[in-house]
Amino acid sequence: MMPPDPIRSLPFGATRSKVTRHYALITPDTHVASPLVGWKQASAVVHISPELGARFTQYTASLGPGATSATPGPNVERCVYVLAGAVTLTLDGQERSLTVGDYAYLPAGAAHQLDAAPEGAARLAVFEKTYRPWDAKPAPAPAPCVGRTSDVPGQPFLGDPALRLQVLLPVEAGYDMAVNVFTYEPGGTLPQVEIHVMEHGLLMLDGAGVYRLGDDYHPVQAGDVIWMASYCPQWFVAMGKQPARYLYYKDIHRDRLSDK
Repeated sequence: MMPPDPIRSLPFGATRSKVTRHYALITPDTHVASPLVGWKQASAVVHISPELGARFTQYTASLGPGATSATPGPNVERCVYVLAGAVTLTLDGQERSLTVGDYAYLPAGAAHQLDAAPEGAARLAVFEKTYRPWDAKPAPAPAPCVGRTSDVPGQPFLGDPALRLQVLLPVEAGYDMAVNVFTYEPGGTLPQVEIHVMEHGLLMLDGAGVYRLGDDYHPVQAGDVIWMASYCPQWFVAMGKQPARYLYYKDIHRDRLSDK
C-alpha cells in the first residue's frame, strides 16, 4: 500500500504554510508557478522576495527541454544549486555541465548562461541579491565559484559529529553571501536557540524535523522553504529514521556597514 501523498492528504483549505513579519514557512501545497521574465521555456516559484520583507530573493526554477536563462539584472549576484536534471553553464566563454548537487556562484556582472539540454529538463534552487561592496576596507571583488557538494568536506558543527556543515562558498570579505548545506543525523539538534543579525533562506532537501521560528514550532520536511528575518529566534531538531538535510543562504560580512 502506497503512503498517502502529504499534499493531497491535507483537508481542503488547510496548509502548514505560515507567513509572519519575522518568518515564513512555505510548503509545496501552496506553490504557484509563473513565467521567469527573460528566460525561455522556464517557470519559477518565488518563495522569498523583498515583497515579503527579505533583502534577497529565493526561487525554484523549473527548466523545460531547451530552456535558457536570462541575466539577473544590474549589480545582482546569483547562486544556483541543481536539484534535479542537468544544465550547461556557460561562463567566460567556457562550458561546464552541472548535475544534481552541483552549484555555481555568479558575481554581479558576470556574463553567464544556463541551458537545459534539448531533450532534458532541470530544477534549480536560486538565490539572488544586490551585491554590496565592502567599503570600510577595500577587498577584492568576489570571483565565480563552481563546485560539487559531494567534494566539500562536512565539518562537525561546534564539535558535534551528528551535525555536519558543508560551506560551499569562500568565507572572504569580498563575498556578502554564504550558501551552505547542513546535515543532521536523526535526533541531532542545534545546540542553542540562535538569534543573530543574518537573515536566512532555507530549502529542506531530505528528511524531516521540527523548526522553532519565533515562538512557534513547525514540523518540516523535504520541499519546505523557510525565511528567517534578522533576529528571528530559530532552532531545529531532526526527527524520523533518516538524516535531515537542508540548503541555506545567509548574508555575511556587512552587518556593521551603513547602506550608503
